[in-house]
Amino acid sequence: MIFEKTGKMITAGKECEGMLYALPANSIGFSPIVLGRVSDYTCAEKMLKQMLCRYLGKSSFTGYGEGLIFIHEKLNEVEMKAYFDLLYQAGAKNVVYADDLVDYFGVDAVRYYVLHEMPFENDGNLTWELVAERTNSDLANTLGNLVNRTISMSNKYFGGVVTKTGAAEEVDDDLKAVVTATKAKVAAKMEELRVADAMTEIFGLFKRCNKYIDETMPWALAKDEAKKDRLEEVLYNLVESITIGACLLESFMPETTEKILAQLNAEKRSYEELDQFGLYTSGNQVTDQPQILFQRLDVKEVMEKVEVIQAKQKAAMAAASGEEEKEEEAVIDLEPKEEITFEDFGKMQFQVGEIISCEPVKKSKKLLCFQVKVGSQVRQIVSGIKAYYKPEDTIGMKVMVLTNLKPAKLAGMMSEGMLLCAEDAEGNVCLMTPEKAMPAGAEIC
Repeated sequence: MIFEKTGKMITAGKECEGMLYALPANSIGFSPIVLGRVSDYTCAEKMLKQMLCRYLGKSSFTGYGEGLIFIHEKLNEVEMKAYFDLLYQAGAKNVVYADDLVDYFGVDAVRYYVLHEMPFENDGNLTWELVAERTNSDLANTLGNLVNRTISMSNKYFGGVVTKTGAAEEVDDDLKAVVTATKAKVAAKMEELRVADAMTEIFGLFKRCNKYIDETMPWALAKDEAKKDRLEEVLYNLVESITIGACLLESFMPETTEKILAQLNAEKRSYEELDQFGLYTSGNQVTDQPQILFQRLDVKEVMEKVEVIQAKQKAAMAAASGEEEKEEEAVIDLEPKEEITFEDFGKMQFQVGEIISCEPVKKSKKLLCFQVKVGSQVRQIVSGIKAYYKPEDTIGMKVMVLTNLKPAKLAGMMSEGMLLCAEDAEGNVCLMTPEKAMPAGAEIC
């Protein structure tokens, strides 16, 4: 099958093994798009036939893989996005674009989620809510809070100077054992291409550092001058552990590694040094202005902004295809009035007017008094639309005016015309305005 947007051939059989695929949500009831790879090519032909049925409008097959769409790995970035556009137009209204995620969460947060939450040889869920939740729990709490607390305590107790004193205790041995063993554990997972598990090992290091803080209680040590050396050793151990963890993290989250090392004033370690503890230079000074690595997110606020992003996507796709989606508008049927002749209609003069001032009519709950410029004249027009407009919001509006209506007094004020309005079934009123910019006084015909 050839998709018109890219001209790339999508095949079935052994060629499908290892291909990326996208699964429309409505085919199996999942909320998010599911991404994965075809690991069993014997199912590929069946899945491709089901995809063709969906696009050709024929009765769909039942069984394994219904609704799967193959995406060839050799597609470039533009072509890949074109496929997702096709998928969106075909009915999957929850396509998530990586560039939108990066713009909102940052590239390393997206890297973390995709690498850590997409398990090896299994499907993974990708939604805005899940990325926000994981950003909060793992990146902001486990990692970001650890780095910030360590730097803040170093500045608070020792002016940012990190010193190795040798005042060790038994609890230090377990921390060092975990930290120095992490390199080998990560390497073992990567040998099996288990990227998510490798990242879990690195974050296990950071979690052990957080536990070490709870075990050693630096805030308590700071209250005892006799334990100053011990407090310095604790903070040194934390800075050294975070440095090693940050260097292990570089392949997965390079920008985060760079930020951490800069704030700790630490040098990047070679791979061979990542199982050695104690290489951080004693006497170094951490930054006195620590930066938040990952901000905590309000998931509700995230989803409100996602609605805006998705609305823009929908509008852009509709514009690109020339098919703007419009909801069926409500209609109102009125009781017809007596017919008039064209000559009767011709007696009425309608013009564009510009509102130059407006104020409430005293002792009236409904009336507003407008000064409306029509041509070179200014007319005073009283209208009962006070419930729907604030006076200041109407200034400058171009409106439609019946200008040859016989003047009349309303609430003691002379009205020299009528502003044309529309009213819906609930009684809500809006002023009629010209679609395009028109000068005050232009005839409505």
